[in-house]
Amino acid sequence: MFRSFRRLKIRTRITAGSVLVALVLTTIAGVLIYDQVRRIVLRGEASVLHAIEAPYATEIGEGGADGIDPPGPGQLAAVVDPNGEVLVDTLPPALSARLDELVAEGHDLHTVGAGGDDYLVRTTAVEGAAGTWHVVAARHAAVQAAVLEQIGLLLAAAVVLIVAGFGAGSWVIATAALAPVERLRRGAARLADRPGDQLLPVGGADDEIAALARDLNTLIERLRGSLERERQMVSNASHELRTPLAILQAQLDLALAGDPPRERLIADLEAARRTLARLSSLATSLLELSRLDAQAEPGSARWGELADTVVEVVERSRRAYAAGATSIDHEIDPRADRDRRVPLSRAQLDRICENLIANAVTAAGGREVHVDVAWTIAGDDAELSVRDDAGGMNPALVPVAFERFTRGPGAPEGGSGLGLPIVSGIASVAGGRVELRNRPDEGLTVVVVVPAEPAGGEPENGDRPRRPFAIEGRDGSMGR
Repeated sequence: MFRSFRRLKIRTRITAGSVLVALVLTTIAGVLIYDQVRRIVLRGEASVLHAIEAPYATEIGEGGADGIDPPGPGQLAAVVDPNGEVLVDTLPPALSARLDELVAEGHDLHTVGAGGDDYLVRTTAVEGAAGTWHVVAARHAAVQAAVLEQIGLLLAAAVVLIVAGFGAGSWVIATAALAPVERLRRGAARLADRPGDQLLPVGGADDEIAALARDLNTLIERLRGSLERERQMVSNASHELRTPLAILQAQLDLALAGDPPRERLIADLEAARRTLARLSSLATSLLELSRLDAQAEPGSARWGELADTVVEVVERSRRAYAAGATSIDHEIDPRADRDRRVPLSRAQLDRICENLIANAVTAAGGREVHVDVAWTIAGDDAELSVRDDAGGMNPALVPVAFERFTRGPGAPEGGSGLGLPIVSGIASVAGGRVELRNRPDEGLTVVVVVPAEPAGGEPENGDRPRRPFAIEGRDGSMGR
């Protein structure tokens, strides 16, 4: 039954629930009202019986019982003297036959069945000069039953009308309340059939449904932006992959054409190997970006372990770039607490250092370059600083430096435009930021800032908002 109820439309469920609640409440109210009316009717009947017996009780109490007169027309009464003699009896014969029983039952008002009819009977004991008299007053119960029956019918009709009206009102109110939802549904159906730049309609009322529509529109805009970025990334990736693939194809064709000299064949194969290495690096970077997009939780390592990672990357980079005029130095903060935890894994910091050092060497374009790598603690933050003197970044690229595949005019060859986006993505997952401090014609400093565990406490990543990156202009001001 519950499953069948869940299959109904919301409007039907609201109406059915409202009708059920109204039915229960009105039924309870009807029962209470009926019981109260029944009590009132009984009190009224008791008053009538008291009015019948009152003259006899007064006359007996005053000692004038010898001249007791019969009651008025239609009144049912009986008077029994102390000796048990019945002086007055206008009761129905079936009830008179039970007079001794009625006298013995006492004073309470009760219903007695006699001759196929029900009677309300009240017996009163009155003390007279000769002893105790008994006055019995009766009234046909049909009057009370008729009144209660009419009241019951009126209450039942009122319950039905109230419940029906409540159901109709609930249907109308639910229809009006769900009208914005229906507009949202139609709007969503139109967006599904004809994707564009339209959004869901937002009603004029500032209510929960309007808030839902605004939140859904925000979600739609974010999804559209994400889809557009994904399309742009696929387009850029296709372009970046197509060029080295075409070069590799040409190099292999030249190597296989005719019977080239051994020296030229070796040169072509070396060029093909370099192109293949570039393709492999590009594929690795794309895979890492996709993993960063799906990653929700940061890594974790002790600051001292990450310091060892920085040293290892610097030593590895020295060997990798030993053939060029490149010098790479590192500086590790000796005062830092090596046991403080940082939301970066060793592999993540390794990737950051490797990318930033490679960017600096690539920016030098074969010229002599000096790279300084520093790993320090500054207050509640751990900072990695990579400074070079490779001439700085093209000012045209600074505002879009963290966008994927950014390689504008004047950018050095050999890069994929994914190094800084990867660094920014890792820092963002860790709750940190990346700062660019560009010195045109001099060099570039990249600072990666991530929150560190407070001394003797747990990480406080949520204590203050962090930006994924920042850029320092020529005047030293920080901007997004």
